[in-house]
Amino acid sequence: MDENLKKTLRYRWIIFWILAVQYLLVYFHRISPAVAAPELIRTFDISGTQLGVLASAYFYSYCIMQIPVGILADAWGPKKVITVFSLIAALGAVSFGFSPDFKFAIIARIFVGLGVSAIFISSMRLLANWFRAIEYARVSGVLMAIGGVGWLTATTPLAFLLQGFGWRESFIAIGIFSLIPVILTGLFVADTPEKRGLPGILTEPIACSDKTNRNVIDDLRHILREKHFWAIAIWFIFRGGALFGFFGLWAGPYLADVYKLSKQTTGNILSMIAIAMIFLSPVLGHFSDKTLMSRKKVLVSTSILNSICWLFMLIFYNNLSLLWLYIVFFIMGITISSVGTIAIVAVKEFFPQEIAGTSMGTMNIFPFIGGIMFQPLMGYVLDKTGKIQGIYQPSAYKIMLWIFFITSLLSLISIMFARETFKKP
Repeated sequence: MDENLKKTLRYRWIIFWILAVQYLLVYFHRISPAVAAPELIRTFDISGTQLGVLASAYFYSYCIMQIPVGILADAWGPKKVITVFSLIAALGAVSFGFSPDFKFAIIARIFVGLGVSAIFISSMRLLANWFRAIEYARVSGVLMAIGGVGWLTATTPLAFLLQGFGWRESFIAIGIFSLIPVILTGLFVADTPEKRGLPGILTEPIACSDKTNRNVIDDLRHILREKHFWAIAIWFIFRGGALFGFFGLWAGPYLADVYKLSKQTTGNILSMIAIAMIFLSPVLGHFSDKTLMSRKKVLVSTSILNSICWLFMLIFYNNLSLLWLYIVFFIMGITISSVGTIAIVAVKEFFPQEIAGTSMGTMNIFPFIGGIMFQPLMGYVLDKTGKIQGIYQPSAYKIMLWIFFITSLLSLISIMFARETFKKP
């Protein structure tokens, strides 16, 4: 192998790990309000509903920015987008720590969501220039695994940090720490190997639209007219609905109300989602790239397994053993969260390389649409059945599980209509 090419192969991992730290912070900021909830309620004297508004401010700005971020990644180049937006996220985190009142805290959270909204799509866009197609799903899986580390970091480690230093000081310190990967991105990351003075490894590197003068409206029209795009979009809506609507909100109350579990045990079971992301995301990428050499087979097989898990939870909705709860939540983490990057990779492969960022950014809206839809919907379902002695009854959660089982079947049907995108070398 040419010595210069070896330099490219080595240097791309420096870039990857810089971007991975950025992505870790995305998940950290996404989960952290749940851990800091008691301190935030006391500081701002707010209700649980207001706390929900504060936490969701992140999701709305994140969701809204996905198409613009994809367009900007194609137009400016992903490095510039990541650098500018991650700086916004760091400043948002510091501002959140200094928030004098509830309204200011909401604005700060909006800026955090705005800032981190660019990291995933732009990183995927950039890494596509440094890794071959046959390596791409595996690398994306490792990136998703780092997101799982961010999820875990926002639980017990953050709790210790809050206990030792207070929530304000903790978020200010996190915001300042976030400036380090911003600086490293500006110094070491490059959109392509050629821009770093290294030989490229792709026969057809992804060009940015500032060179090709692409029409954004035409690109979006082209993306939205692709019927296979919608097969994955529908799949993502239901996956996001399950991830954010159940595991990100109502799974904790479900375990507490139905199984009477302690906060520590509930947290340990919920951590199975993050652990599955960490350890199984790279494995699914390897299966997609090397073993099955297929995107669709991975998506369909995990969707079948996901429906089986929901059916299992539905049948035994109030009498699963502790061991089975750990097992089922771990498998759910694989089939709902870990597999997400395979779907994003498939979407990228639907379209010409020069609109890779736009296509991935457009698709990345749909899981958050699912979350926005299902979080209040599940709350409505529970409220309709009412509480007894301050807790929702097992029968209420059974209705919820019925909904998720049915939507899992709909997502399975939808993904079966998507076409295969993997191209054997």
